[in-house]
Amino acid sequence: MLENERYGEAMELLRFLLQCQGQNERSYEEWQALLEWLEAAFPSSISSPSGEQEADGESDEDEAEMKRRMAQDKLSQDAGYADKLLDTVMNGPLTEQTVLALEQLAYLDRPEIDSALAGWLKEKPLHPLLQFRVLQTLRRREMSGVITLPRGTETVEIDVDKVPLSHSEFPEAVLQILDRVAEKTEVHEPTLFYFAQELWTQFVMAIYGTKDYRSLLEDEESTLDIWAAALHDIVSESLKGSSDEEEIRSYYGITDTMRFRYEQAYRSLKQFVSAGVED
Repeated sequence: MLENERYGEAMELLRFLLQCQGQNERSYEEWQALLEWLEAAFPSSISSPSGEQEADGESDEDEAEMKRRMAQDKLSQDAGYADKLLDTVMNGPLTEQTVLALEQLAYLDRPEIDSALAGWLKEKPLHPLLQFRVLQTLRRREMSGVITLPRGTETVEIDVDKVPLSHSEFPEAVLQILDRVAEKTEVHEPTLFYFAQELWTQFVMAIYGTKDYRSLLEDEESTLDIWAAALHDIVSESLKGSSDEEEIRSYYGITDTMRFRYEQAYRSLKQFVSAGVED
C-alpha cells in the first residue's frame, strides 16, 4: 500500500490491526508507531470522522481531475506513453503495476484506448480480476454499451455503464451478504471478518456478470444466508486449516433443504480461492 501511495488504506488497516487481540506487544508498538508516522506525514489521507467529511462527490472529482492532469502531462512529454501503458496491461503479468497502468489509461484522452481494451477483452481469455479491472477502466473512460466476453466457462454480456467502480456500488444483496458475516464474526473473530471482507470483494469482482453473480441477486433471504455461510466457512477453513461446517451452517439457518445450494456456493468460493493459490 505504501509503495503505491495508498496511505489512507494503510492507515485503516493499521487501525484495524490495533483492535485485534492476541498479538505480541512488539507488533502493537510497531503498528502504532507506523500509524502515527503516516498520520503526521500524510494528514490529507486521514479519514474524516462521520458527519465532518467533505462532500464525497466533490472530493472524488478533485482527485480524478488531478489524476487526469498527471496522466496528460506524461502523455505530452512522451507521445508513446499510452502505448507503453497498454503494453504493460496486455503483455505483462497481473501485478499492482498492471492496476496502476489501467488507472492511468482511464484518464488519457485517446479514443483508440477504448477499442484496444474492448477488443482485447473480447478476443483473449483473461484472469477474471484483470477482466473486471479493464471493465472499470472502460467505465471511467465513459465508454457505453454492452461488451460480450468470455468469463470462465461462460460467455457473458456486460453493460459497461453499470460496472461498479467501488465495492459500495455493488447491489444491496452483495453488501448484505458481507453484513451477515460481520454480525457473526466482528466481535469474537475480527481477523476472520477482515479476511472475509477481502475475499468477498475479490470474489464478486471475479464473478461479475456470471451465473454465480446473478444468483446472488435473487430476492430471497435464503440466498443471502447461503452465501454468507459459505463465505464464513471458506475463510474459517483457510485461516484455521479446518472449520466446523455444521456449526457455521446453524449460525445462518441453513436447513437440509438449502444444503444443495449451500454446497454450490461453497464450491464456487473454494474454486476461486484454489485458483488464487495456484496463480
